[in-house]
Parts: sequence; structure tokens; C-alpha cells
Amino acid sequence: MTRPEKPPADPGLRRRIEELIRYKGGGFNEDSVADIVENALKLLADVRDTGDVKVIQTALRELRYAFKLFAPYAHVRKVTIFGSSRTLPAKLEYQQAIEFGRKIAAAGFMVITGAGPGIMHAGHEGAGPKNSFGANIRLPWEQAANPVIREDKKLVTFKYFFTRKLIFIRHSDAIALFPGGFGTLDEGYEALTLMQTGKSQLMPLVLIDRPGGTYWRTWDKTVREHLLRDQLISPDDLNLYQITDNADQAVKIITRFYRNFHSSRFVKELFVIRLNHPPSDTAVAALNEDFADLIVGPAIQRIAATPEEVADNDHVELPRIAFGFNRRDYGRLRQLIDVLNGL
Repeated sequence: MTRPEKPPADPGLRRRIEELIRYKGGGFNEDSVADIVENALKLLADVRDTGDVKVIQTALRELRYAFKLFAPYAHVRKVTIFGSSRTLPAKLEYQQAIEFGRKIAAAGFMVITGAGPGIMHAGHEGAGPKNSFGANIRLPWEQAANPVIREDKKLVTFKYFFTRKLIFIRHSDAIALFPGGFGTLDEGYEALTLMQTGKSQLMPLVLIDRPGGTYWRTWDKTVREHLLRDQLISPDDLNLYQITDNADQAVKIITRFYRNFHSSRFVKELFVIRLNHPPSDTAVAALNEDFADLIVGPAIQRIAATPEEVADNDHVELPRIAFGFNRRDYGRLRQLIDVLNGL
């Protein structure tokens, strides 16, 4: 697939856009904002259909507002809870979602849900409004925001599912899925696909059955008997999710993921993993031996913060390792992270 060609620069247009930015007082990311404005003006000639332009207009407005809403809480890790809006309070799954929301908030995480009824309401009920975000969606027949988040400033309502889903993934440090319908499965598959392809950060994806339930066990059996057996996925892709029917275990899966692992990013051809505690020389040697299949180019090594990270003030205080990652085997990379967390 070819990328859209970048047309020749229009110095006069760029100069006027820069003047407009100065008129507004300047701010963050001025070059990127100038590029957005320039591309918006190109809609005048490039896109005739009014409906198509409205999609771009609404998406930009929704994303800008949502990013602004989440920005003050960027330092707090968050768990997104998905599950059926039809689950009634008398159901075991509902009570379990309350318990999970309460315990994950006690562990220092905030909770994001779709802000509706059912499992979404239960997650907010457990976490409480102080620790909750709501990402609602406008639908013809539903859904009003649940009473926990309805009057809270940490509620945003979207017109489009794709912008809403982007916000869920972008601001999540973990995902918990309770039994649900098409929407829950859609969110789960999207999270798996994004992690499998490296389009999102690796994070815990926990599938939570009701105690003694088989919803996710049955789903897992289908994945193994059809996708895995027919070689439609890699065996390592199964490392991207875990199943439990216990709220305490679900919390433990999420918190353990961040016991030593902090975050990661690419810096040119290096894959950098920031840690809370550096590995020893012996541990680094073992990692290079055990995960040689992941390495293309530089071996796993301890490094100082790269100049790019320093320029971005990107967790420069943390120890880190880096190596040439093949950018393909993310399920296997998840195993490496689990080993780092066990050091």
C-alpha cells in the first residue's frame, strides 16, 4: 500500500497559517497544528461530499475534546471495562463488576467504561465517580449515561464508534472484558488486533467470567479450535489475553504487569523498554539467549535515555533496556515482558 503523496509546499499558505497561530497566541505542537489546518483547507477542493466532510469535522471535534478531558489524569493508570449493557443488577456478573471496579480503584487505577447501564454502571459503581471516566455514545434508542457518571465532568459523549474506540485504547493501561454481546466482542477483538500488529501498546487484556462461568472459556475454545488449529493466528498470540472467573485474580494480573515493566516505545530502529528496576548482567545475557528469535540487529542491552526521549522528557529517570525488535512477534514480546516482571 502506498502512502498519500505529500504535495509541494505552499509557502504563502503556510505563512498565513503561522500568522493565524500567532494570532491565537500559539501553544503546543504548533507545527502539527499548522499541518492540520493546511489539510483542513484542502478539503475545499479535495472532498465534495458534505457527509464525508462532516465525518472529519465531528471526529476532530470529538477527539480534541476527549484528549483535553483526559490530559489532567495522564499520570494515573486506567483500566477500561467492557461488558453487556443488558446485564441486570441481580446477575452475578454485575456484582462481580462492582467488586472488580472497587478493587482495581483501590490498587490505584481509574476506570473507563462506555458510561451506560449494565456492566458499565457496575464498574463505575465499584470505582466511584472520583475514579471513573465515561465515554458515552449517541444511539437512537440508548444510552443515557448511568447515574454514577451522568453529572461528572469526566464524561464525554461521542457520535462515532471509531473515535470512541480510539479513546478507549489510547488511554487504557489494561482492559477487562465481562460477558457481553457484539459490542463487547468487537472491542475485545480490536484490542487483540491492535496489540498483535503493534498498533497499540501491549497491556493486560483480562477476560472475566462469572464465578464458575464458561462464556470466555467457550470463546477461548473456539479461538484454539478454529483460528489456532487452522494457523490463522500464531500460538504466541494466545499470550495476549488471560481468562479468570475471580475479581482478585483479575486485579493481580493487571497490577503484576506493571510490577517492573513501565512503558515502551520505538526510537528509530531501537525498541526501548522502561523499567522500574534494571536487570542484572546475568539476566540480560539470559534474555538475549531465551528471546534471540525477537532480535534483529542490536542485542538486548541496558541503555541510558536516548536523546529523543530526553527531548520529549519521556520518563528519562527510569532504567531501560533496548534492542532491535523484529516488529512482528508481539505475543512473544509479551512473554519477554512477563519475564522482566518476574526478575
